[in-house]
Amino acid sequence: MFGLGQKRRRVSKSVGLSRPETLRSRLLNLLHNQSLQLRFGISMVAIVLLMVALQSWKAPFSYRQGDYAEHGIAAKIEFERIDVEGTELAKQRAEDAVPLVFRNNPRALESLPEELRASLGELAAVQSVDQVSLRTRSDFGLIDPATDEEKNIQAAEWYDVGSPKERFAILRAAIVGPDMKMAETRIESMVDEFGEFIQPIMDTGIISAEVVRKRDITPDKRLLIVKEDDDLETGRTVLLPRVRLQDQLNEAGQMGYSWEIFHTLKPQIRPAIVNWLLERVSPTLRYDQAATTTEKAFARDQVDPRLERYMKGDLLVNPQEVIDEKRLALLEDEYKAAEKEIGNGARLTRMGVVLVMILVLTLLNGFYIIKNEPRIANDERYLITFWVAIIATAYIGRIVSFDPLRAEIVPLMTTVLLLSVAYNQILATITAFSLALLLTMSTTGQFNQFLVLMSTVTAAIIPLKRVSSRSTLIKTSSLSALTYFVVGCGIAIIENQSISEVLQDTQFLVMNAKGAVLCLVAGYLVAGSLPFIENAFGVVTDMTLLELSDPSHPLLQDLVRRAPGTYNHSIAVSSIAETAAERIGANGLLARVGAYFHDIGKMLKPQYFIENIQDSSQSLHNQLNPAMSTLIIIGHVKDGVDLAKQYGLPQPLIDFIEQHHGTTLVEYFFREATKQVEGQPDHKTDAEEASFRYPGPKPQTPETGVMMIADACESACRTLTEPTPKRIESLVDGIVMRRLLDGQFDECKLNMSDIRKIQDSVIKSLIGIYHGRIKYPDAPDAKKKNDVRDPSVKQSTVTASP
Repeated sequence: MFGLGQKRRRVSKSVGLSRPETLRSRLLNLLHNQSLQLRFGISMVAIVLLMVALQSWKAPFSYRQGDYAEHGIAAKIEFERIDVEGTELAKQRAEDAVPLVFRNNPRALESLPEELRASLGELAAVQSVDQVSLRTRSDFGLIDPATDEEKNIQAAEWYDVGSPKERFAILRAAIVGPDMKMAETRIESMVDEFGEFIQPIMDTGIISAEVVRKRDITPDKRLLIVKEDDDLETGRTVLLPRVRLQDQLNEAGQMGYSWEIFHTLKPQIRPAIVNWLLERVSPTLRYDQAATTTEKAFARDQVDPRLERYMKGDLLVNPQEVIDEKRLALLEDEYKAAEKEIGNGARLTRMGVVLVMILVLTLLNGFYIIKNEPRIANDERYLITFWVAIIATAYIGRIVSFDPLRAEIVPLMTTVLLLSVAYNQILATITAFSLALLLTMSTTGQFNQFLVLMSTVTAAIIPLKRVSSRSTLIKTSSLSALTYFVVGCGIAIIENQSISEVLQDTQFLVMNAKGAVLCLVAGYLVAGSLPFIENAFGVVTDMTLLELSDPSHPLLQDLVRRAPGTYNHSIAVSSIAETAAERIGANGLLARVGAYFHDIGKMLKPQYFIENIQDSSQSLHNQLNPAMSTLIIIGHVKDGVDLAKQYGLPQPLIDFIEQHHGTTLVEYFFREATKQVEGQPDHKTDAEEASFRYPGPKPQTPETGVMMIADACESACRTLTEPTPKRIESLVDGIVMRRLLDGQFDECKLNMSDIRKIQDSVIKSLIGIYHGRIKYPDAPDAKKKNDVRDPSVKQSTVTASP
């Protein structure tokens, strides 16, 4: 996986035989290979991160909400757990016992004696009730209420005394007495006693009926009465009747049983005084919500957790029950208790076993990657991207696996689809196997979970050879969703040995259906993120290729305007390359679009390339030496790469520009340079073969290999004066053989069978393009006309394609 299988550089044939490479020399070479060391370090760090993501030091917790416990689940160890319900009940009791905090501000009551003095003086100064103000009459109950409900309960007997006039006479007589001169003294005495009478409500305050109703305060609820600016420690705890005026004024109240000690407040006027208080007194207590909340929180925190003990063998889940949220919490507590008993040695052993498994899977994946995916093995960027996808899938998959929906299928399927689109189905399958195994090992440890995950992702991989449209991903995810549902139900039927029980288990069917829906979610995620996938993994999908094949693309428009001959050549090569690529099972669309852009670098100096030169024009190379001409010819590759990057072409298309000539020799100018230095020993270095070769690299993929053959054969076929099938076949055979002997196909996975198929396809395509023509004689009428006009005009021939 670290580039051990990459090809050695081409060595000149002039180098002599060297000593056979020993193990020691190979190890020394590896130690000095900094790029290899970097890739090795990246993989080691990734393996450590993968172990962290999987939490390899923990045993898997195999239970999930919704699981069916056919035989029940017994405790494996003795453990204690917090009784959540009991603890919450104790906390609630402690909270309920906390008194509600009220702040008392008695200033509103301090003016009551003076107000009573004024009211009593008003009654003493008049002779009839009609002369009393309406406010005072209402306060003392000297008017009849419209309904019985409007009467104050404590003063009900006052209304039964008689008419308002009679009540006025009784009240005035008590105030004035037999002598009007004694009125002032009597009022003074009554006000003094009244001040003492209301002292209890001055100390504790009065609560409003609205607050009682809003806070749902019951008579047995304790209240903490604190002065406005004092600390809570100075307060006094009372019950509701102590701060409710009606309760204080009845016979059982502190004010009610104190009437007897106040002699001037005679019994006959007490109902009137009560009525006056009920009308005049305003609430003085303010609810302190912040202080109450703080006290309740403190009381809850002071409650110790209530514990419940389970012995080994106690049933945690009864037989034939489904694990619900409550039972799952109990099983989690047992799991945590068991984890606490595991020592460091056992944890290290488990981590070592997990490390060995990860290394084995890494080697299996790495062996395939080295042999078949050099982009990942040799490029740090793609290696990091690959590892990030693996680690993120393991981490997210483990977290979401605790969800009742078993949502680990989403990150797993998303990653597998990405790899299938970006690389190939084989790599996606190998990676899917590794990830499904790791997720199962770190989550439930159940084999049936592995079967469901693996079968689901396999169903998504098999039809996903190429992504021709976004609907392809949706169809693929639909197939995987069906597979998820069918396999999940099948495993349940096998376990229960009853189809009817599974079909009647609505909860299981709903959860299984939701899991299938998650497969569709993964498909939509991948379909929506295709542009990011192509950028991250350096690939192109068929949808992008179809967009780039539009002739209105700016680069193609510039090419047809500046270098029409090159454009026509590219169009011809695209047809030849597409057919040949499909013949060997490669991506024909990629080969066709790559052919469109492979020679775009020629548009910067089109006059230096033969296909753009008019028949009557003279080649500009006649004025240059071979070395300079070679630089211009080879330069079209670099110019093409720069243009492609400037216009944002994806890397796979840039590879066509870089690799379609490989490291081949510019033979014509090399021979010209060789002729010029013949007999000039001092100038032999001017004709070195290495100076007349393209910089490469050699073709790295089957499509670029096909492109090299199609490009060279189409260009050469244009030079044939009579392109007969035999000549075309001989020409193609010679070009392919030279490329083969030159080692140009060593790095693109083309075997001899593939090369033979490509050669046959190219020959057939070229014969179809350059097939023979049939000569047709002029029509008789046309001949007569020509003879009449000018007997000296020779008979002409017209060539037409049959």
